[in-house]
Amino acid sequence: MVQDQLEGAAQKVAGKVQDAVGTLTGDDQLQAEGKVREAFGSLQQSYGQTVDNVRTAVASQPIQGVLIAAAVGFVLGALWNRDR
Repeated sequence: MVQDQLEGAAQKVAGKVQDAVGTLTGDDQLQAEGKVREAFGSLQQSYGQTVDNVRTAVASQPIQGVLIAAAVGFVLGALWNRDR
């Protein structure tokens, strides 16, 4: 989704700025928060790209979409039952 990609990019930039300010001021906590924020932004941006890729694939090839949904359901079910 484009919104997730844009928000992720914004979080990455904000995290880099926060990290730099923490480095300049010697504030280790601010620097760590910046790194976490940057990592979250990268994750959110990747998520948005993945969702966009899946939507494009499903729209062009619906059978593949059903197979992807089945595979995701299988993996989630396996993960859910593994912890029990």
